Order: sequence, then structure tokens, then C-alpha cells
Amino acid sequence: MEQNFFEWLQGTPIAVMVGESWFPWVESAHVVFLALVFGSILTVDMRLIGLASRHLRVSYLAERLLPWTWLGFAGAAITGLLMFSCNAVTYINNTPFLFKMGLLVAAGLNMLYFQFVTYRRVQDWDTGRPVAAARAAGFLSMLLWTGVVGFGRWIGFV
Repeated sequence: MEQNFFEWLQGTPIAVMVGESWFPWVESAHVVFLALVFGSILTVDMRLIGLASRHLRVSYLAERLLPWTWLGFAGAAITGLLMFSCNAVTYINNTPFLFKMGLLVAAGLNMLYFQFVTYRRVQDWDTGRPVAAARAAGFLSMLLWTGVVGFGRWIGFV
């Protein structure tokens, strides 16, 4: 994309309003939404790798936590876009921001593979020890989301 788009985005009335007065509120909401995403995903991931909730079915946890994960993700995406919009020209060249976005894409791909390949046979391992592919997906998810949080925190320090 051209620099002109990011300059235009940064000059929109909503971006200016966020940058001039709403930023602390938007950033705080972003952190809360991200905590909801990370916490709900971490709970399922820890079950997948066998560190927590081993007495619960994986499907039970997933069915109850997925709506919270999506709510948190939607909120984090909206607040993240608002924060990006008020300083788009700077963020698009910010290395931690770019790493965060790359890790978000990787986390999404991991989730899609897990959901559409590994989880399709959940009935075979729902109450026992998850299969190696599910354990690997849980471990990778924990690493990726930890990276998203870490690089997200780093964005403001570059």
C-alpha cells in the first residue's frame, strides 16, 4: 500500500479523535480484550497439552470458551484498528508491530488447521490424552499468543 493511504487514514476524524483524546481509553480496552482472548485460548491450550483441566472434555472447554474468545478478538481487533489509525504512518514501519501482525497471522493459521483438521476427530481423544497434533497445536498456540502479547507491548518502545 502507498504511504498516501496511511497518511489519509491517520487524518480521518476518528483517527484524530483517538490520537488527541481517546487513546488511553482505547488502549485500556484493547488490553482487556486481549486478556480475554489470551486467557480463553490459554485455558484450552493448557488442556490440550495436559497441564490443566484434564478431568474436563476438550470439547466442553472449547464450546464454552470459544464465544468469549471471539468476543475478545472482535474487541481487540476494533480497538487495535483504532490505535493503528491514529499513528498509521509510524506503525506501518514499526518492527515490533510487524512481528505482532505476523504472529497473529501464524496464530490464526494454527487455529484454522487445528479446527478444520485435528479437531474434526475430537471424539476419539476428547476425554483422554489429546493426540500429538492437538498437543502440538496447543503448545504452538501458547508460543504464538505469548509473542503477540510481547511484541504488542514492545510497540510503544521503538
